[in-house]
Amino acid sequence: MTRQIAGWHHVYSGKVRDLYESDDPKFSHLILVVASDRISAFDTVHTPDIPNKGTYLTQLTLWWFEQLDVANHLRHEIAVPDVVRDRAMICKKLEMFPIECVVRGYLSGSGYKDYLASGEICGVKLPKGLKSGDKLPEPIFTPAYKAALGDHDENITFEKVVELIGKESAEALKDLSLKIFSKASQLAENAGLILADTKFEFGIDPASGEITLADEVLTPDSSRYWSKQAWLDGNRTDSFDKQQVRNWLAANWDPTSGTKPPVLPDEIVEQTRTKYSELVKRLTTVTD
Repeated sequence: MTRQIAGWHHVYSGKVRDLYESDDPKFSHLILVVASDRISAFDTVHTPDIPNKGTYLTQLTLWWFEQLDVANHLRHEIAVPDVVRDRAMICKKLEMFPIECVVRGYLSGSGYKDYLASGEICGVKLPKGLKSGDKLPEPIFTPAYKAALGDHDENITFEKVVELIGKESAEALKDLSLKIFSKASQLAENAGLILADTKFEFGIDPASGEITLADEVLTPDSSRYWSKQAWLDGNRTDSFDKQQVRNWLAANWDPTSGTKPPVLPDEIVEQTRTKYSELVKRLTTVTD
């Protein structure tokens, strides 16, 4: 159920975030982005919620905005309403690109499945013989086309991105994504973590025409983080994200069955909350 926020009206809900516009026409260029505690996996929202998840996501996104030398959509013209203070951001409305800008430094998830099937990901040819969790020779840009709510994003080639948004914008998104990934990977490593992969979203600032980083950034919802020491020891499953939710669902539910997913057990909910909390603590106390 969407919460009521005085001075704002609800305009859209995604799997995790709720968007509101101001009732004051002076602020029609702004959007209130509220991160809920909802948890999604396999393109489905599951129950129960993960306690404090929205706060963790927002805290980490705000921290990353401070670390990255890239224009972002955060604004401070008005205060975040008290009722959602710890889980919301005031942002400038952008003309969003229909592209998920995915960067992979390691082979995992859907990228590994694509590699097994074709030896490449989104048209990027990879060396033979790689195993799940292996580090790639260099980070690669593997974009996806943003699907409508409820549908699955479609992995596409860079050439397809050029067709969709033009060569100049496509190259700018690729360069920005790889630049951010490089900076974030170094900070993650300083915290004893590996940033295996992540996704970014960008839009055009209608006032300046500048490409601007938007939405959540480098959170455990949009990224795959591993313990570096565990990875060096050969453990490719020690992740700081919602992988334990995916694993439990994969063992207890068929996403293609059309049946309602089972309720997540208390231990899975608590494990997920703990992983999110630990990731925030480890990253936000890191030093250069």
